[in-house]
Amino acid sequence: MRLIDQMSKHELKELIGKCWITHDGMWFAHTLLERGIESANRINKAAIRALAPIEIKRFQKALNVTNDQLKSFDRFQDFFLNVSDLLIPDFMNVEFSFQGPNTISWGFNERGCFAYNGVKMFNVEDQYECGPLFRIKCWLDVLGIEYEMEPNVSLCIMKQAGECSGRFQIKTG
Repeated sequence: MRLIDQMSKHELKELIGKCWITHDGMWFAHTLLERGIESANRINKAAIRALAPIEIKRFQKALNVTNDQLKSFDRFQDFFLNVSDLLIPDFMNVEFSFQGPNTISWGFNERGCFAYNGVKMFNVEDQYECGPLFRIKCWLDVLGIEYEMEPNVSLCIMKQAGECSGRFQIKTG
């Protein structure tokens, strides 16, 4: 029997996610070691920005939704849950919730942010520009959805605050 037939959907998502994030972490680490943290941050954000329209378009096609349809928060929430179910494995330690009108809240659990845990090994956590939340910002930008982020995270806040949580307030028409 083939491995793909032996694993549950959840197990497959976790395995593929671990492979993806290991690749992501390895290129970040090698860029960091060869070029420094400024280049690693800049290239990481450029890659995320370039990836966002491609992955959003793929998910829109798979879910048969347009940008205009996603202006409704209910449709956007459903879209976001579908995308995050596939792209955000458990080991990333983040949970999303919808605790208020037009609000997406995030929080990393007691194991902390996976990206923070990685950059901490290189002692650059105080200079790391958050990639995971930047990715979500790029998704919203690609979809033409206006939002406010609180706190507006650019540099990783885990070291200073000891946690990472906040919200995106979606502005709907």
